[in-house]
Amino acid sequence: MMKKLFFFLMMCLSLSAWAAGSPKIDIGKGGQCVEDPQWMRKNHMHLLKHGRDDALRRGIRDEKHSLKNCIECHASTKDDSAIARADSFCVSCHSYEAVKIDCFECHSGTRKSAWLQQRNAK
Repeated sequence: MMKKLFFFLMMCLSLSAWAAGSPKIDIGKGGQCVEDPQWMRKNHMHLLKHGRDDALRRGIRDEKHSLKNCIECHASTKDDSAIARADSFCVSCHSYEAVKIDCFECHSGTRKSAWLQQRNAK
């Protein structure tokens, strides 16, 4: 009886996850990614983590895989942010996967060019 109940529960959970579909994502400028998109979906956090360690501990900065480079490309063309709205590039996937984004506790989620424009307008 417990096996049947467990099986039924698993089927219900997998059907509800399937019905939810994939997240709606504002990819910003998009275009050609620095790596294969499938590979980036799976490994971007490792690039960012190791890049952080290299920059902070060794003074080595990899512009190709930097968080700044990601934001320049993937911040929305509507508000120049990768984190401002539910469909923003970073927020949409991380919410869908129920993963906390802690990058922006220290880093800006706004495109640098837009941030400079706002600062110079003051």
